[in-house]
Amino acid sequence: MTLSRRTFLASAPATALAIGGLTLAGGRPARADKSPAAPANILIVLANEIAHPKMGFPMGFWAAELTHPYAELVAHGHAITIASLKGGKVTVDAYSDPRHKSGYSAHDFVSLGFLTSPRHAPLLDATAALTDINPANHAAIIVAGGQAPMFTFRESTALQGLIRAFYTAGKPTAALCHGVSALVDLKLDDGSYLVAGKTVTGFSAAEDAFVDKALGAKLFDWWVEPALRERGAKYTERGMWANYAVADGNLITGQQQNSGGSVARLILEQLAS
Repeated sequence: MTLSRRTFLASAPATALAIGGLTLAGGRPARADKSPAAPANILIVLANEIAHPKMGFPMGFWAAELTHPYAELVAHGHAITIASLKGGKVTVDAYSDPRHKSGYSAHDFVSLGFLTSPRHAPLLDATAALTDINPANHAAIIVAGGQAPMFTFRESTALQGLIRAFYTAGKPTAALCHGVSALVDLKLDDGSYLVAGKTVTGFSAAEDAFVDKALGAKLFDWWVEPALRERGAKYTERGMWANYAVADGNLITGQQQNSGGSVARLILEQLAS
């Protein structure tokens, strides 16, 4: 679904405005008349491939959570740096590849274009390591999800430190889907959890339950939604597989893989301000 940044709708919460499917917490609508932001470099963090600890199949990042924000941001003149925890090669989760025999993501022409492009596909073979990233060189950060992040992001102090640096500098700080796992244990300098009291979204418990039922097995030992609630976050979602993103200050979160473009548009709004 194509969303317009110029479409304003009333939202259920009295303190929020929905913008073409996007929500800004705190009741401050993004202005439609802002000039585009000056070109900047935006960091997108992906997971490196690992094997599922019980079932053994390979897990990586979800293609659309890179390709859709990438396409939106590049179309507005911004440059993208792709990084991963360890650097080097990264791989997509199988079902997120439009070429997969299941046809699950066959509709995702944006990802198909990226993954088959002689210019773009090689970017996944040589991502930067987090240890090589200087936050001062980037205007915003997006932490993409997928299956591997649920086993590698939550306990990564390097990733937490990077996110904290962007957030405390007032830069757009975004995560989506299971990439939000990186926020669960992240504390600010005063010892408080970053998400405490914040309106956030991420892969919902209903969506995780649906996946487990389809697999006939429990994919993860924990889920994003209840973990965020335990940290004092004001978790919100818009139904299964909804294109939904929310900004609470400069913290931006997207519900799942269908929300990547919406996350990018919220970043664009903040960069323009």
